[in-house]
Amino acid sequence: MTQLTINNQPYDLLKQQFKTSPYTNGNGHNGHAVATLEELEQPASKSAEQVAVENAVYTILTNIGEDPGRQGLERTPTRVAKAFAELTSGYHVDPQALINDAVFDVAYDELVLVKNIDFFSLCEHHMLPFYGQAHVAYIPSGKVIGLSKIPRIVEMFARRLQVQERMTQQIADFLTETLQPQGVAVVVEGQHMCAAMRGVKKANARMTTSAMTGSFKHNPQTRGEFLDHIARHGDH
Repeated sequence: MTQLTINNQPYDLLKQQFKTSPYTNGNGHNGHAVATLEELEQPASKSAEQVAVENAVYTILTNIGEDPGRQGLERTPTRVAKAFAELTSGYHVDPQALINDAVFDVAYDELVLVKNIDFFSLCEHHMLPFYGQAHVAYIPSGKVIGLSKIPRIVEMFARRLQVQERMTQQIADFLTETLQPQGVAVVVEGQHMCAAMRGVKKANARMTTSAMTGSFKHNPQTRGEFLDHIARHGDH
């Protein structure tokens, strides 16, 4: 006897490979990948979500005419599942744990600006990347936030399926709610692969979005100071 059934799949002990596909035993082997007996005895180590994404990627590869079992693609479903878990990790960030009590009472009421914050996100319409820089400012009203927290806030909202307009507003709203400052200003500049690689195919197009609250929205001088600072960001 050279064949038995594991997880309802025929397994050839001589060839040591599954004859049907994918991603059910938690070890990431597809229909053509070699699996050792040692690996088969290991308990499942993947979440149901990861296995579901792996199977979805396997289906995509098959339906675009590829062979998911060839050498370069054997581990692609697992790699893609892990990549998407990282790229959408913002869904699972606890905002309070992110802040981690890094809000301090400080008698300061002038501009606080963190600019040139790199971000990477995924367009929710085509799930292709968009990326660029964010510039975030606020006027304190007795409270300031730790410097490192502002880039982390940007990343929390970027690491999701997004549209740039909403991401910009979410960053501003979160800082407003957390600090209750005199005002918040956010400008995001992004390049979108969904417009560069497909569709209109305009590789040099850039999108700029802004969200202004409080003194930045109602005081032209305050808003002008902020915009003047970020207009020079390429010089530093």
